[in-house]
Amino acid sequence: MNERKPTLRKRQRSETRRAIQAHAVRLFTDRGYDAVTVADVADAVGVSAMTVYRHFPTKEDLVLVDQPALLIADRVAASSATDPLVRRVGGALVEAAAALTGGDGDEPAADEQFLLDCLRLMVSTPALRARHLDSQYALQEAVVDALGGTTDPEATFRARAATGACLAAMHTALTRWVDDDGRTGLPDLIARALAASFGHDVIATGRTS
Repeated sequence: MNERKPTLRKRQRSETRRAIQAHAVRLFTDRGYDAVTVADVADAVGVSAMTVYRHFPTKEDLVLVDQPALLIADRVAASSATDPLVRRVGGALVEAAAALTGGDGDEPAADEQFLLDCLRLMVSTPALRARHLDSQYALQEAVVDALGGTTDPEATFRARAATGACLAAMHTALTRWVDDDGRTGLPDLIARALAASFGHDVIATGRTS
């Protein structure tokens, strides 16, 4: 029984974190980011402001989504080390988007809508843009690590350059996805942005399992 307690606590902590973020994003979307305080979020969830800060140290953290970065890094790490860097990273971006959105139907699923709402807030809110750039840099470093650590400065430079270029294409696709209000499938938009940057053959190969 004692071995199960940490798992239960972890599950409860995860559920509380999800509830806080879901209420926060809903309030930010309905009222505007600047009009909502951390105390407002805490009241909506039924917890103390201290509890909110325990899970999200800053107000900006309430809009950041960690799951995409973890998925992308995992997909990159699982890709073939013999493939070109752009193919490994590009394929991982498309596959992660497909896993997060569950396809490209006309009506976004609940998790997909949440991701769309978070992205819309980050794109439209000046206070969140700098933090979004920070998260993109952290994602770039996570992807470079997932490609395989190396002590060769030139290899690291190539990995960062390829990753940065792929993430720039993805950002263009994310912006279009927000502008389309999620009507166009995100995996398709990312694939199209990558194809425009690097060619269709790279993306076609990257999307195979």
